[in-house]
Amino acid sequence: MDLTLHPERRTVPLAPGRPVLESALAARVRLPFSCRGGSCGACRARLLAGQVAYPRGRPLGLSDADVGAGIALLCQAVAQTDLVVELDQVRPAGEAEVKTLPCRVERIEALAPDVRAVFLRLPAIEEFRFEAGQYLDVLLPGGLRRSFSIASPPHDAAPIELHVRRVPGGAFSERVFRALAPGALLQVQGPLGHFVYREPDGAAGPLLLVAGGTGFAPIKSILRHLLERGLTRPVHLYVGARHEADLYAHDWIGGQCAAQPRLRYVPVLSMASAAEAARHRTGLVHEALLADFASLADAEVYAAGPPPMVAALRATLPARGLPAGHLHVDAFEYAPR
Repeated sequence: MDLTLHPERRTVPLAPGRPVLESALAARVRLPFSCRGGSCGACRARLLAGQVAYPRGRPLGLSDADVGAGIALLCQAVAQTDLVVELDQVRPAGEAEVKTLPCRVERIEALAPDVRAVFLRLPAIEEFRFEAGQYLDVLLPGGLRRSFSIASPPHDAAPIELHVRRVPGGAFSERVFRALAPGALLQVQGPLGHFVYREPDGAAGPLLLVAGGTGFAPIKSILRHLLERGLTRPVHLYVGARHEADLYAHDWIGGQCAAQPRLRYVPVLSMASAAEAARHRTGLVHEALLADFASLADAEVYAAGPPPMVAALRATLPARGLPAGHLHVDAFEYAPR
């Protein structure tokens, strides 16, 4: 079976039983993608001919309207016949080269009870270019890989900063919490993903950054990138967490707000104690955003976090007038064990 890409009219062989995206990447065709779990929608394509199936069930990022419009999510779709799909773009202009590189652990810092920052030093002779919001894969024995967003901004990426949440039995996270030490040698591949900050064309309204859990990592990269360039429009940062201790960048963000009058910070706790509720807003982070903005007609949103948070934003923000194409999302899903 083959995949034909329009408007490029390029043909790619499809591996039986494997997602379409995997076949394209194996053929060195850089299709848009981000979460690879069917939640973010970055790999959306219009199916012009052929049939696909979803062995793991219909992805969270695919609505009834999408199915009716012939939209497929290529990271989950498995071809049943030859396919012809239409894409806006195959490879963005200027996209950085994907490299596989060795690196050493420089240091590990505790951010929250179940989150560690891992700082990686790449070879000095290798240039590693990326855009704010992208991620890399840590390559593990047995062909396993684990994806982590880069929390560093492009202008200050030596070392590379990753945020790792502990997952019971996790192939990499348990090692980070139990045994990984400075000086350890790892192998990484990147940069990856199309969740990247894009400079607005002309006048722009408020920029809303929304993070849930370790979804703060790519949002931190974007925020630091913006701060380095100078804020030219209001930036509202919404961070959702369970408890106060999970707001692991709380003090740093507060310091940035004190220095940047255009930056506003809204932490939101979903499982707050009575004492925490007296100090912070409570509930779900997307509900806090909706409570603050009656209209999003001139806004732009970048959001990263758990799939339910991303799905809630997709379902609610357009009704507030958010223009099509102004919601950029990265859904964080744990890799299967």
